[in-house]
Amino acid sequence: MSRLLEKPNIAMSIKSTGSQLSSTVGTTATGAGTAAAAASADVEDEDASGAHDVTSASEQQTPSVTETPANSVSPSPSGRTNTNVDQVIISLVSGAAAGALAKTVIAPLDRTKINFQIRKDVPFSFRASLRYLQHTYANEGVLALWRGNSATMARIVPYAAIQFTAHEQWRRILQVDKDGSNTKVRRFVAGSLAGITSQSLTYPLDLARARMAVTDRYTGYRTLRQVFAKIWVEEGPRTLYRGYGATVLGVIPYAGTSFFTYETLKREYHEMVGNNKPNTLVSLAFGAAAGAAGQTASYPLDIVRRRMQTMRVNEANNERCPTILETLVKIYREEGIKNGFYKGLSMNWLKGPIAVGISFSTYDLIKAWLRELSHLKRGRLED
Repeated sequence: MSRLLEKPNIAMSIKSTGSQLSSTVGTTATGAGTAAAAASADVEDEDASGAHDVTSASEQQTPSVTETPANSVSPSPSGRTNTNVDQVIISLVSGAAAGALAKTVIAPLDRTKINFQIRKDVPFSFRASLRYLQHTYANEGVLALWRGNSATMARIVPYAAIQFTAHEQWRRILQVDKDGSNTKVRRFVAGSLAGITSQSLTYPLDLARARMAVTDRYTGYRTLRQVFAKIWVEEGPRTLYRGYGATVLGVIPYAGTSFFTYETLKREYHEMVGNNKPNTLVSLAFGAAAGAAGQTASYPLDIVRRRMQTMRVNEANNERCPTILETLVKIYREEGIKNGFYKGLSMNWLKGPIAVGISFSTYDLIKAWLRELSHLKRGRLED
């Protein structure tokens, strides 16, 4: 009987022991969870090494469970895509406005330079260029000084928009100056590729602008549409890309040197002053220096390009357009280096820095303004 009476006591003892074990395990698990939470908080606020020690000690007792906070939102791919699209649109708009403003300001000087570039019988001088401007104003009126500017705008708006946007993209692809590095060669290559991209897509408009600049509205072309129609019918569609090779060869040193000089000056300014956003006057000065350097580096090929663009060829008479090398040799033999390859360069030193300075500074100013508006708009939508 005593043995039979002892069995319930054993059962009760086992049951009580089991409940104690289960309560102990539950308490341990709760303590471990609290320790893990404390450890994860310590990871954010304290030294990482000590926090990892606490967390690893807790995880030896119980497996960790990762919970995602209810209010945390991971950035969606669509959000990043929208941001990238916004940046491209901002670059396009800023570049278009910068190019249009710069070219409109210097349009009379640009027309004067082109007329001297294509004429080998008249030497260039500032006095001669002033006489040309006075003669044009007296015979055709003040608006004649901007003749061809419609073709210039039709070209420069997409050209500048594509060039600045392409430069941003090429910088990103080539990882120019990424993480504070000083990649000078990549900086030059990015500018050159941006110039090639924009010139390739807008070259016929550049040729049309040159044709309108060297003719008057009575004996030449009245409208931009008439330029393309006459060239297509009288000279053939291939003429629309005459001089393209010289243009590409010229844009490599021009765009590469311009962007390289401007970005390098901004970088040096940031290292000296500590401000990565120079004011408008400083940006104008940097752009002027970039324009002078770029124009000087590419000017001989600019002469070749203008000669080839404005040379009329009648395919019915089997006249052939000379190649780049033939044009270079002809200019050298007939006019020499100074009066041939660098004819009108002093005018470019005047108009080039003005145009490039206005272009670069306007681009940076409008881009910063549009980015600020974009951030404000995005903040309102999130609120």
